[in-house]
Amino acid sequence: MQIAALDVGRLSRIFAGCAGITVVVAGVFSLSTSPVPAGENVLTSSPAAALVAAGLALVLLAPERGGPALRGAGYLLALLAAALGGATLERHPAAGVATMLAGLALACIDIRFRRSGVQTRFRVADPLLAGTAIIALVAMVPRMFAPTFPGGGGPDSVMAPYHGGTLLALAVGAILARPEAGPLRTGAAAGAGSKIRHTLPVLIALPVVAALISAFAVRTGIRSPAGAISIGVTLAALAVLALIALLVRSLESADRQQRELVAELRERREFADTLLQSMNEAVMVLDANHRVIDVNRRWRELTGNTRPPGPEPAEVPPAGTGDWVVRHADGTDIPVLATMAAIPDADGRARAYVATYVDIADRKRAEDRLSERAAELERSNERLRESNSRLEAALAFKNDLTSMLTHDVAQPISSIASLSELLSADWSELGEDIRLELATKIDKNTHRLIKMMNDLQLLFRLDTGTVTARRTPVPVLDVVTSVVEELGCADGVEIVIDDDVSSLADRQHLWHVVRNLLSNAIQYGEPPLEVRAERHAESVVLTVRDSGDGIPEELIPHLFDRFMRGAGLGLFIVRHLVEANGGSVRYERAEPHGAELIVTLESASL
Repeated sequence: MQIAALDVGRLSRIFAGCAGITVVVAGVFSLSTSPVPAGENVLTSSPAAALVAAGLALVLLAPERGGPALRGAGYLLALLAAALGGATLERHPAAGVATMLAGLALACIDIRFRRSGVQTRFRVADPLLAGTAIIALVAMVPRMFAPTFPGGGGPDSVMAPYHGGTLLALAVGAILARPEAGPLRTGAAAGAGSKIRHTLPVLIALPVVAALISAFAVRTGIRSPAGAISIGVTLAALAVLALIALLVRSLESADRQQRELVAELRERREFADTLLQSMNEAVMVLDANHRVIDVNRRWRELTGNTRPPGPEPAEVPPAGTGDWVVRHADGTDIPVLATMAAIPDADGRARAYVATYVDIADRKRAEDRLSERAAELERSNERLRESNSRLEAALAFKNDLTSMLTHDVAQPISSIASLSELLSADWSELGEDIRLELATKIDKNTHRLIKMMNDLQLLFRLDTGTVTARRTPVPVLDVVTSVVEELGCADGVEIVIDDDVSSLADRQHLWHVVRNLLSNAIQYGEPPLEVRAERHAESVVLTVRDSGDGIPEELIPHLFDRFMRGAGLGLFIVRHLVEANGGSVRYERAEPHGAELIVTLESASL
């Protein structure tokens, strides 16, 4: 039946606990049977007390899931065993040293350290346990050769045999207590160390085998103890030479494999370096702290930096891919497309970074030229749109002007022509009163035509933007009175304006505004008419009101446009003249009926 690794580890710990119990029993037995000389302490006269403490420490440290309290007690007992072993050094030096080493090994059984640059972690207890086992074997081997001497005598030992056996059991139990570490671990890499670990049981068994061979030689007829010992030693030496040859061969094989691995690594490094230097992209390799490890030829060409990178961290782009700027050695900035990628370790943490840069200066210049041309094209399109708007406005102006000349101007000209022809042809036959009436009509149509020409002239000036306002304080009542007198409508117009109401405006412009508004009210509205002007804070509000039906709703949005049918040029001229003087004009429906045209101008003090 196949046993799982977990079951093997549990079985190993059980054997370690049994070894600890055996050591405790042997120590208690030794304490109970060994006489204590007078005047000496039982704890220092024999290493048995130290063995009892070490065995108890092994029993407490062997379980895999021992709590902190048990482990702490085990460590304290181990330190006590080391102290008791040190106390017996004077009377039992070998046993005291071995017991002290065993106690220290148990106290440090869970302490490991790792050398810099080496992944394997070493246990502090391993060399201490090895020392304990070697001292125990040195003590036990002479006793093994005792049968080869005549009469059962033999060489003296450095310690009692039962102490040596107990210490050997203690060392083996400490090794079995941690099967995942120390000599029993199976995860170590193959090599000379693995060979030594595998042949270590054979080396330990050599003295035992030599002792058995020597004893066998004596029993078969060789009476000389020296001859028996020499046979055993010779065989042991031959076995040791064979093991040494095996180790040398293993070392040579490991050295050959190491040279092959080094050559393969060198070849791979040269290939990687060649690949790095032959890349068209600029590449920079950095460590986990962003310090530069290596750069390729293209990076040096891109940055113009021929010196090796310094130890300080380099300025790197953010993770991912995006636009970046690299500083050239001459101080210029080079636009690049940068990619920053991390190289993870076995745990997923970044152990290095690779930054690649692609020079996009030509692309940037092309994009800038395209942007400039697009902007220039957009400006050209804007000028074309403005020109088209002006052309459309000019075409509309031409059409409106043609329509006006066809209808509004042609009518007084036709009337003047027909009346003049009639007056000229029938002068002698017409009475004095008829000739006066016809001349009056000709004069009226002539003034009407002159007014239309003056309005057109002002319209051309407004359309070209040549009208400028020379604003001065203007009494509003004086302007309105002069307009009413000029139109001859004083009887039908009510004027509600105080003498102190004045506005900051061009007097001639204000006169044209009042005249056009009043003429529009007379022509399209109904009496009574009212002209009102009031001061409101910093403004003067001028209102021209009639009592007609008002302006139809569909005409209101375009009431102040040029060539508005039904309004002529008057309201268009009013809007432009008012705006030129910093004011505004609007239309409101009067209550209960009628129309109000309201002009707002800046007030002034006379």
